[in-house]
Amino acid sequence: MKARQFDRKFDKGEDVTAHLDVSRARRTGQEPRRVNVDFPEWMIGSLDKEARRLGVTRQSIIKIWIAERLSRSPA
Repeated sequence: MKARQFDRKFDKGEDVTAHLDVSRARRTGQEPRRVNVDFPEWMIGSLDKEARRLGVTRQSIIKIWIAERLSRSPA
């Protein structure tokens, strides 16, 4: 498909995903990076308790809380 055809379909609101190769697509700024953080034992216990309550992993609850906090703060 030529770019003009693709653009026309897209501009009309048609589904163009079948014409895309997303096998190597990346979200800029979303690549994971490993960070090691040491927490006191009492904090790990509290994190695990809250994670179980919400049905998520410890790592997920940490990510959720950090993301929530960062979204409230002006950059």
